[in-house]
Amino acid sequence: MAVYYFDLRDGDELVVDEEGMELCDTVAVQNEAARSLAGIAWDAMRTEGTQAQQMAIEVRDVYGPVMEVRFTFVLKRMQ
Repeated sequence: MAVYYFDLRDGDELVVDEEGMELCDTVAVQNEAARSLAGIAWDAMRTEGTQAQQMAIEVRDVYGPVMEVRFTFVLKRMQ
């Protein structure tokens, strides 16, 4: 198993993962990144009342970038 780091990009801000997580393959990495990003986006929408947001999880290992999972949402109220 390899150690993967899940850095959070929220707009222009980057929060670097210093600890990492051991996972067995890139499918597990993709699932963890997607699950984490969905939870973070949900929390931001509920607590900040954000109307537009772009977030990403940038995954890397000791050799460099592995993948990026990006999520964009816009809240547009009609009434």
